[in-house]
Amino acid sequence: MDVPGQSGDALAQPTRARVFALLVELRRPAGTEELAERLGLHPNGVRRHLERLREAGLVERERAAGERGRPRDRWLVDPAASPGGEHPAAYSDLAVWLARAIPAKPARLRELERTGREIGRELAPEAVADPLDSFRATLAALGFRPELESGPEGRLRCRLGNCPYRDSVRVNADAVCGLHRGITAGLLDRIEPAARLAVFERHDPDRAGCLIEATGEWQTPPR
Repeated sequence: MDVPGQSGDALAQPTRARVFALLVELRRPAGTEELAERLGLHPNGVRRHLERLREAGLVERERAAGERGRPRDRWLVDPAASPGGEHPAAYSDLAVWLARAIPAKPARLRELERTGREIGRELAPEAVADPLDSFRATLAALGFRPELESGPEGRLRCRLGNCPYRDSVRVNADAVCGLHRGITAGLLDRIEPAARLAVFERHDPDRAGCLIEATGEWQTPPR
């Protein structure tokens, strides 16, 4: 389950969102002390956050017998929980599961890249005043934190400061990065038709730093 938060929502508070996300990750009841230890927080503070989540209908409390018969609180996600006021969604989990399900075979990878190219053309803005700005803005909106550099022979060099697909890349890098390569080529098709993707260099998804180079005479130097 993804954990969205809206202004005024119980999950808008960052620590509270961490507590709820941990319960989602554990997928089982957990005691206050265990949650506090895993999060590096004081149990009293965690207990207050759990009470607020319970009031918001996001978690349930059950009482289990403890030492010397004293009841002990255990917490779990409420079956009727609606994080952010919406029906539950789990896009991050689904992306990882789909990556696992895709065979990393040459024919399948070529198909993925072709599909990615179609997606990239669809993602490109309709009106392009400045190709560089459009390329940068599209990658930024996708979460890549792009940094443009001056490249040799009129090439565009783009270093990606974040991998928003890192969870899926860890599971099936060939498939996910192949799809992304196709998306990048499709963006170039629309944003700067004279350009061609020359380099798509993969790096560790947790450290990021993937490199994109595109041929062509780019009119505006990278900032």
